[in-house]
Amino acid sequence: MRSFAVSALREPPFPARRHAAVELAAGASLGWARDLGLVGTPEALRRLGGASPAELAARACPDAPVDRLCLLSDLITWLFVLDDACDEDGLAGSPTRLAPVVAVLLAVLDRHGDPDVPRPTGSGPLGLALDDLCRRARARQRPTLLLRLVSQLREYLLALLWEAANREHQRVPGVAEYVQMRRHTGGVGPSFTLTDLAHDALPSAGRRADPALTALDALAADLVCWCNDLFSYGKERSDGRDGHNLVATIIAEGGRDEQDALHVVAARFNDGLAGYAEREAVLAAEGDDGVRAFLATRRNWIRATYDWSLAATRYA
Repeated sequence: MRSFAVSALREPPFPARRHAAVELAAGASLGWARDLGLVGTPEALRRLGGASPAELAARACPDAPVDRLCLLSDLITWLFVLDDACDEDGLAGSPTRLAPVVAVLLAVLDRHGDPDVPRPTGSGPLGLALDDLCRRARARQRPTLLLRLVSQLREYLLALLWEAANREHQRVPGVAEYVQMRRHTGGVGPSFTLTDLAHDALPSAGRRADPALTALDALAADLVCWCNDLFSYGKERSDGRDGHNLVATIIAEGGRDEQDALHVVAARFNDGLAGYAEREAVLAAEGDDGVRAFLATRRNWIRATYDWSLAATRYA
């Protein structure tokens, strides 16, 4: 499927960049995951290595201070580990089994990384790691971004329950529903926010709520997710996974064959990318340094996802 994605997807017209400290971040994230008990078996280590979270972070955040690059890399590591845990432990297809895990993690988020609150007990490695991420984000003293991060992680966790309920009932969501929920299940929002945290200049709260800016933010998230869906579809199909992929939803809703659906997704990505570039150019010309920094993070994420997908073995 990777060969189809390479041939069918338009390469994002943004510079391909990579943080010079990528190897340092990779070692730090692996050590972080080991120390907190997120990975403890050779197979888990192999999967995490194949996911290359630091590589994705380094491409998405090429100019960040090293500590903030490592924070983003650790978040991506946590997201990959949770995704694997859901598959391995049978949580992904059982909302009643997943719900207690989600409840524990939501309780961690409710602390907002408060350093005066004792670290959570009984939350397991995933909870301890999530608490650490929130504490480090809080330490940056950017309360608006901290609140956004916590809110987006809540949305991500609750969206996992939506997926699990669909799987339990063997339900394939409609295309519009899937596109909406994929922005949450992909963990793109919190990843964008921690990338924003690496920049000192950001849009004011009023400008951040500008409909043109929020629409571009949503489109950037869609492009990241649709790119991932095309690159991952072959592996998901061979593993016998469910219909939580844009290709699968188009097949189910429109009665199209697989090849046709693949081309529809590629066209959707290519058209969205062209529209994104046009809208971004207008906003960049009209915006201040904060807006341009915001646009740079989204542009870098779109390009990073494409380049990372070409090499990462997670979906090979």
